[in-house]
Amino acid sequence: MKELAAVTKTVIQEKKDVLLSIIAGFITGIAGVGLFAASGYLISQAALAPPLYALIVLTSTVKMLGLVRALSRYAERYYSHRATFSILSRLRVAFYQKLEPLAPAIFHHYRSGDLLARIVGDVERLQNYFLRVFYPPIVLVLVFLMTILFVGYFSILIAFVFVLGLLLTAFIIPAWFTVRQKQLQNNVGEKRATLSTKVTEFLHGFRDLKVYQQVDRKEKELLQASKDLIQEQEAEGRYLTGNQALNTLMALAISVLVLGVGAYLVSEGHMEGVFLAMLVMIASTVFEEAVPMASFPAYLRESTQAAGRLSTTIQSEAAFNTEHQQFELPQNKPIHIDVNNVNVQFQDEHYPAVNNVSFSIPPGSKTAIVGASGSGKSTLMALMLKLVSLHQGEVSLNGRNVTELKEQSIWEAINVVMQENHFFYGSVQENLLLTDPERTGTEIKSALQKVNLDNLSLDDHVYERGENLSDGEKQRLAIARVLLKDGRIWLLDEPTSSIDALTEKKIFQHLWHQAKDDTVILISHRLTGLENMDQIIVMEEGGVIEKGTYANLMSNRGYFYEMKQLEREVLAVL
Repeated sequence: MKELAAVTKTVIQEKKDVLLSIIAGFITGIAGVGLFAASGYLISQAALAPPLYALIVLTSTVKMLGLVRALSRYAERYYSHRATFSILSRLRVAFYQKLEPLAPAIFHHYRSGDLLARIVGDVERLQNYFLRVFYPPIVLVLVFLMTILFVGYFSILIAFVFVLGLLLTAFIIPAWFTVRQKQLQNNVGEKRATLSTKVTEFLHGFRDLKVYQQVDRKEKELLQASKDLIQEQEAEGRYLTGNQALNTLMALAISVLVLGVGAYLVSEGHMEGVFLAMLVMIASTVFEEAVPMASFPAYLRESTQAAGRLSTTIQSEAAFNTEHQQFELPQNKPIHIDVNNVNVQFQDEHYPAVNNVSFSIPPGSKTAIVGASGSGKSTLMALMLKLVSLHQGEVSLNGRNVTELKEQSIWEAINVVMQENHFFYGSVQENLLLTDPERTGTEIKSALQKVNLDNLSLDDHVYERGENLSDGEKQRLAIARVLLKDGRIWLLDEPTSSIDALTEKKIFQHLWHQAKDDTVILISHRLTGLENMDQIIVMEEGGVIEKGTYANLMSNRGYFYEMKQLEREVLAVL
């Protein structure tokens, strides 16, 4: 039940609406009991031909109680649903606030479809915690206690039957089904997450599936995931229906038992017969209110699972410790970077992505990190951006461990071009203003001209993920975006891999000019244009195997020299 602790705290924050819901629910229950009690007593009295004024009083009481019940029922629904919407709103905001600092590292542990199912589906499922789990049992117990006290005035034995019925319908039967439920292990939430994940992957990868003629296979997987979810929902529905049927049967049995005990007491002269119909009507009414308790275990399990999935998400081991993030990275000067004995191994991977890497980058220097694809270059960049968690070692920016630095200050200080850059649906201008909303149209046009994209208008549309742009255009647009930023650290991960040589040369001329006094790290598998770098770090299979200036590495005739010779041979053939 610890999973629901945070949800319960959120519920308590809406204490006014919660209290009003309980009061309105209690009045509704008592008014219903009073309504049927008065109706039963009216029927019995009418058979005995009482004075007219007595019938008028009883009839007026029935009408008044009916009106009170209707109004209080409306009030209960109003306040309980208002509280539910407020609670869900608080939960969404609180969950997002805890989730946001974990992105994008959290995508190493959860697929996007699964995260979407948690953010949307699991939060929605928690609406039943308040409506079906939290306050209805409180109202039920209060109504039963008042009813038992009232019935006890007429017959202690019948009051005992009511107590027995309360224990059976509100506690024993739901508890029994709870034990059975643990054996069934319905996992609707997990099945829904699986379906959401497969749908997301199907939509994002539809073009490739179409090209490789795998659409039918993926469609079958989607249909199977859908059938699995439907089967789980059907099993849950049958289980819930069975609970309610048994509770309804028990409620009817208790009403019949009240009738039998009451008839016996009347025949023995221990109770007046005029009260028998009233007690039976009370029993049928109050135990009808207990029937929904049959669904209590299902909703409790559903809420516990949803809260547990949300809690697991924000407590993922991918998360960085935010308690000690109290320092900010300077924004107005280049910084030095130190990497000491760093090891990184992704979940479910057999080999480390980065293995015992150490190097130092002085402030204002220009460093190239080169190596074959998969050698760990991009992972090092992610470490500096605090997008990946360390298993061992330390990454320091300006003498501060990245775990001590606020992410916002890191990202504000760094100009980043990644291998894959996201573009939002909108205009070219809107996508470029992500770095600095205050940039003018003239500055944006200048940045586009520097990357040979001056043919684009600021109002030209960019589709979601830049689908209407070529790979080279995406890279140039990403470079134009960072040229509009004032960061003093540059992390460039294969920034021109899809750009022709002439355009690449022009772009780097502008880039080196703007970053002449800044700290620059260029990650590349291409070795051209590295002659003027202050140092080159050569990586292979997650480790650093060489480092030094271009001249030193070439004179050493090591791995870098061999890579350079191979590149020259390939270019000569082309």
